[in-house]
Parts: sequence; structure tokens; C-alpha cells
Amino acid sequence: MVRTPERNFLRAWREHRRLTQAKLAEAVGTTGAVISLLESGDRGLSDKWLRRLAPVLGTRPGHLLEVDPNDVSTDILDIWADIPEDRREQARDVLKAFRTKTDRQG
Repeated sequence: MVRTPERNFLRAWREHRRLTQAKLAEAVGTTGAVISLLESGDRGLSDKWLRRLAPVLGTRPGHLLEVDPNDVSTDILDIWADIPEDRREQARDVLKAFRTKTDRQG
């Protein structure tokens, strides 16, 4: 049975952060060949890989599977990446305060 590669946005995030496969591999303690397999979907992005890669790429683990950084405002992503983990809940609360009642309804 032929396995269909698992789609993800790892390559897009790596390129967004201007990292080579070799630099990303070095940062997470693996090889460029493994990064290539992960990017192509030939090797699945397990929870372990998502948790190792996301901090280096300045994003959340789920974003590597669901969010193309080219489809969202990069200034927001960069600001978010600079917020320390222990202050992100506070940052989310501040951003939620900007929603209007209409935004929450639809």
C-alpha cells in the first residue's frame, strides 16, 4: 500500500524564519536529511517533533500543521514570537479585549 505524505507547513515556517534545513536541524539536534523528510511529509510530525520544532520557529506546535505563515500578518507572528511563554496568556487577554460584540457573534 502506498502511503500519502502528511501535509504540513514546516518548510514554510522554516523559510519564514530564514533558516536552512541544516540550521534548523542543528537547533533541534537532528540532521538536515530528517528535516527534509519531515517537511515532505514522508516522516510524520509527531507530538515530540512538533514540541521540538515550534519554539525554534517561534510558533505553536499546531501551527506547523495548520497555519501557513505566508497567509497571516508577519508582524503579528514576529511580535507573538517575542512574547515570553509566561506572558502569552496576558497577551491573548489583551487582544481579546479588542474584539467587538459583532466579532464574537459571527
